[in-house]
Amino acid sequence: MPVASGSDTIVVVEDDPSIAGLLELYLRRAGYVVHVAADGEGGLDVIRARRPAVVILDIGLPGMDGLEVCRRIRASDEAVAVIFLTARREEIDRILGLELGADDYVTKPFSPGEMVARVRARLRRQAGGATTSVAVVEVGNVVVDLGRREVKLDGGVVPLATREYELLRILCDNRGLALTRRQILDAAWGTGWVGDERTVDVHVAQLRSKLGNRFPLS
Repeated sequence: MPVASGSDTIVVVEDDPSIAGLLELYLRRAGYVVHVAADGEGGLDVIRARRPAVVILDIGLPGMDGLEVCRRIRASDEAVAVIFLTARREEIDRILGLELGADDYVTKPFSPGEMVARVRARLRRQAGGATTSVAVVEVGNVVVDLGRREVKLDGGVVPLATREYELLRILCDNRGLALTRRQILDAAWGTGWVGDERTVDVHVAQLRSKLGNRFPLS
């Protein structure tokens, strides 16, 4: 009999035990209840039994792949957040995964800290309240639809890279607040990211080139 769903319950479906173990370790340290499955069928069984808030789902699973698992999840549950984890980098895989109903997409190799940050972001949106972004942010001729992950300028969709969108989302979440580069990096790149903090400046410049000066980016 299924247990009651919990906002702190995460299911990891990953056939590589080292990756699954690393995710389990980091997520448990962050305070989440974690259940792990090594294949698609087993993953579906755990998901039905535990009713998690978030599923971290590898695409390249043995037998039933992650795309089919996601399709079956979405056939019965629209509420659970699905984050795809995969070694595949081709755009078609990403597009197909998102069209099947995935909420996010992370490619290997990845930072476990980044994954924890993405899980936290999904749970904040599910929980609602003051820490959750409003569905749509409008500033002048710029419209940011946080539910659809879509940005429009003068009515036309503006294509943004994943990092650009995450940066814009964080700025929307923290409108009116002065964030340090480190705070932005921890939220968008993950707490395990190491590199030049001025990469934030580069991404802000890229956003400005696409949105002009009609959206406050500083």
